[in-house]
Amino acid sequence: MTMTDQSVFRPFLITALASTLALFGTVARAGDDVFDLSPEQAARIRVDKNDAAIAAISKDFAFISPGKFTVAVSPGGPPLATYATDAKTVVGADPDYASAIADSLGLELELVPVAWIDWPLGLTSGKYDAVISNVGVTEQRKEKFDFSTYRQGLHGFFVKSDSAITSIREPKDAAGLRIIVGAGTNQERILLRWNDENVAAGLKPLELQYYDDEAASLLAVSSGRAEVIVQPHAQLVYIAARDHNIKRVGTLSAGWPDRSDVAITTKKGSGLADALTVATNGLIEKGVYAKILDHWHLSEEALPKSETNPPGLPKS
Repeated sequence: MTMTDQSVFRPFLITALASTLALFGTVARAGDDVFDLSPEQAARIRVDKNDAAIAAISKDFAFISPGKFTVAVSPGGPPLATYATDAKTVVGADPDYASAIADSLGLELELVPVAWIDWPLGLTSGKYDAVISNVGVTEQRKEKFDFSTYRQGLHGFFVKSDSAITSIREPKDAAGLRIIVGAGTNQERILLRWNDENVAAGLKPLELQYYDDEAASLLAVSSGRAEVIVQPHAQLVYIAARDHNIKRVGTLSAGWPDRSDVAITTKKGSGLADALTVATNGLIEKGVYAKILDHWHLSEEALPKSETNPPGLPKS
């Protein structure tokens, strides 16, 4: 998700993740087997101050807490952000990235767990300096917020590990396939457009399937009732690494046919966005950025460079 406009690009509900974990194992077990979900995060990369990034902070900007970079994050599930095995510390790719940005600014990181739906009001009311929680850039959001991009917003095409399907890159690759997708999601909107293109070209239509939760979707794939599942890429990366029974055969930009990026979100005109862009580009140049994404199995989502307020998804 990418998590873009909540009404159309909403993330899967935490309850769906809970159902999946109940079926396939606990977060703690998954952390032991695949990712480090301990509160200590011994492998977290720390970096030196970036003087250029610090100099780019507007003189009029005041951090919520002096000496701290206060960041809102929604612990919606691994590998992006989730509660550690102590059930209180938030860990994942977004917290690691937030930590590296705080280091770059010479500040201590203060993570504030929030419900994803609550971040806009919290940011505009001054509860935190920034949001680092898989927020996609949209033209509507740019009216109230500034953005510093840090990942591509991707959806993933995943199939059974032993599936004969090897690649889905464009509409014709999906012709005739039975595909699970969430109703009302951005993925569904795009796949319906793919279907229209295929039908117009004389190809077989897509067969879209809908299930009540993620656990049911995964069972449908494993049983052969469906051939493909399409969800936010990071969610499926985690499940694939945990369960070892699905594999990626393609990715889809949340802004298809254009690219849609995920960004650090700050209050419009606050004077912090450019500094965060400089800090991110510093992490990219030093190779720290790539290491963070690789650590959480998200290298596919890497950006070549960070931008401040790039074109976003158009208003619907």
